[in-house]
Amino acid sequence: MESFILSEWLLQHFDSLGDSPAYRRLYQLICRAILEGRLTAGSRLPSSRDLAADLGIARNTVLQVYEQLSEEGYVRAGVGRGTYVQDISQDLLDAPAAPEDTLAQEAAHPDGVHHLSRRGRGLVSRLGFSNLQAGAFMPGIPDVREFPLKTWSRIQNRLWRSEPWDLMRYAPAGGYGPVRQAISDYLGSVRAVRSSAQQVVMTTGIHQGIDVAARLLCDPGDTVWIEEPAYWGVRNLLLTAGLRLVPVRVDAEGIWPGEAEYARPPRLIVVAPSHQYPLGMVMSLARRRMLLEYARQVSCWIIEDDYDSEFRYGTRPLASLQGMDESGRVLYAGSFSKTLCPGLRVGFMVVPEPLADAFANAVAELYREGNMMNHAVLAEFLREGHLAQHIRRVRRRYAERRACLIDEIHRHFDQTLEIIGGDAGLHLILALPDGVDDTLVVRDALQQGVVTRALSTYYLERTHARPGLLLGYAGVSPEDIRPAFDTLARVVGAYL
Repeated sequence: MESFILSEWLLQHFDSLGDSPAYRRLYQLICRAILEGRLTAGSRLPSSRDLAADLGIARNTVLQVYEQLSEEGYVRAGVGRGTYVQDISQDLLDAPAAPEDTLAQEAAHPDGVHHLSRRGRGLVSRLGFSNLQAGAFMPGIPDVREFPLKTWSRIQNRLWRSEPWDLMRYAPAGGYGPVRQAISDYLGSVRAVRSSAQQVVMTTGIHQGIDVAARLLCDPGDTVWIEEPAYWGVRNLLLTAGLRLVPVRVDAEGIWPGEAEYARPPRLIVVAPSHQYPLGMVMSLARRRMLLEYARQVSCWIIEDDYDSEFRYGTRPLASLQGMDESGRVLYAGSFSKTLCPGLRVGFMVVPEPLADAFANAVAELYREGNMMNHAVLAEFLREGHLAQHIRRVRRRYAERRACLIDEIHRHFDQTLEIIGGDAGLHLILALPDGVDDTLVVRDALQQGVVTRALSTYYLERTHARPGLLLGYAGVSPEDIRPAFDTLARVVGAYL
């Protein structure tokens, strides 16, 4: 391509790249001309003075572009000799043509899923998360409008004014020391957790805690017991780690293994004893003792998922399973996502003392933790007693919303539909009759602007699943609960 033709082509396309700087537009267009073969190897580019005049831009802009192209190997330049296009054809390897089966996969999966590993394909095929994180009746979401913003900001501002340079670095192994001590003290007083600050390892939430536990305590193919049904997030974490999941049924007293499960001891057991998710039952003392003794005998580990035990209505929060553990087999996982807000991304694990250093070092190595300003604010927030005050206040608010939702259920359905697990937490379950496809109810409700989740999707073995709807009430005011449930009741009624 002759120089005057290049100039004309650049003029035709210069404005098509929007409002980006002239330097960026010129660079992109010349690269495009070279890569598309419009400028062949050995072609001489116009002088910087001529091209600047043709395009109406500064000569220094052209000089900068030519220098950048030379550094990246597109052109070669010499003082007084001009600027020429390099031969870049040798940079391309003689690769074989793509196999027909690869081309067929690309045609069948334009979203690129076929490029993923088997593990990756399995993960994206089991997605349970939702981009909808608010509104009636999204379960598991606290009312972020209740966040104690003034108190939090006051503490944070005080810390920002006190030379917070250490809080702006990566966190030490295990996390910020004062918050580990504050969490240990808090858990000891409200959950009967027995720990030292060294045993508290900071995470971004329960997901990360279970992820690192699976990495450190299990090998691919190891057996893990999970409750049936169970939280989809934990289930997918473990499956993606290559672990063999055994769903163990739950009854009114919690997890209830049978002879078949006992015959093949697991490496890990994951339970939510204080408030089973999603059904809401509390593990009985007899089951707790049974589980702890079994773990001692077969030397397996127990992860206690304590995600929202603070919210019990009419009774005090229950003591932890970890507090009963005499053999050091329980890892206690918690977070502040439900008590404060999910966006903080502050969680923790309390691990047996022999595991403490390994877990602290692994989290630092794998995730390069920071977030120490939030950890420092939280330490003061806990130390000054603000969390306990906040929980008491929102617990009353959530109890009112729970009562309002139950009243609406009774008003529409009297006693014909069972309410499950409404004594604690941030959601309850509206059971549906056998034969009703709860996923279709969820779909139709969403089309009407109401968000809920299908109980059947929480079962690993769908053939044993019972239908129902998870209804979150914590983040919905009574004024919004009533009209939203009117809509949901019409949708449900069409399936009864």
